Amino acid sequence: MESNVLQTKAKLTQEQVNSLNASLAGASPQKILQWALGEFHPKIALASSFGAEDVALIDMMVKVNPMARVFTLDTGRLNQETYDVMDEIKGKYSMEIQVMFPDHNTVEKMVREKGMNLFYDSVENRKLCCGIRKIEPLNRALKELDGWITGIRKDQTQNRQAAYYVEIDHDHGGIIKVNPLLDWKWEQVWDYVKQNKVPYNVLHDRGYPSIGCEPCTRAIEPGEDPRAGRWWWEQGNKECGLHVRGKH
Repeated sequence: MESNVLQTKAKLTQEQVNSLNASLAGASPQKILQWALGEFHPKIALASSFGAEDVALIDMMVKVNPMARVFTLDTGRLNQETYDVMDEIKGKYSMEIQVMFPDHNTVEKMVREKGMNLFYDSVENRKLCCGIRKIEPLNRALKELDGWITGIRKDQTQNRQAAYYVEIDHDHGGIIKVNPLLDWKWEQVWDYVKQNKVPYNVLHDRGYPSIGCEPCTRAIEPGEDPRAGRWWWEQGNKECGLHVRGKH
C-alpha cells in the first residue's frame, strides 16, 4: 500500500485497514511499529501504564525511532513503584514522557460528593472514577494525535480477543489504533524484557501481572486469572473503559 494513502486519518478507510491487517498477519511487533511510526510520527504515541508490555514496546519503539512519543495517565492513585519505573525508563532512553493528569476540579467534586474510595461502593462509582481519572485525560491526549499505540494482547480479556493489529478508533474521531503485541503471549513479553534489559515495574516480581491504580490492584494467587487482581472486588469483565470496543 502506498504511504501517501495514509497521510491523514480522513483518508484511511475500513477497506484499507482490512488490507493492512492482512498484510501484517504474522508480522513481528517491530515490523508493525516500523509501519506505524513511519506513517504517523510525530502524530502517533504509545499510551503507556508502564506494565511489562508497554516497557517492551518502548524499547522497540526507540530502536525504530529515538524520537518516538509516549504518554501516560497519572490518575493520582498510582503505586510508587510505577513512578519509579517511569523515571528509570525516562533515564535509560533519554526520552520525554507526556504525563496527562485528570481535571483537579472534577476530581475534587467527585471526592467531595462520593468519598475518596468511592469505587468500592458500586460498579457505577468505579466507572465514574475511571472515567474522570483515566478516560477524560486519554481523550485529551488523543485529540492531538492521528494514531495511538497500545500494549494490549488477545489473551488478556475476552474483549481484546476481537482486536486487530490496526483499527480505526471511531470512539476517538477515527484516528488509528495500533496493537503490535496482539498475538504475543505473556512469556514472550518477559523474554523480550529480560533479553533486552528493559527496566520494569518491580510489582511484577511480587505477583502483579497487571498493574493499575494502587487501591484497585492486588497481587494474584497461583492459578488465578492474570486479570483477577484488577478491581478484585468485582465480578465479570475487567476493563476500565480505555479499550472497550465501540459498536461501529
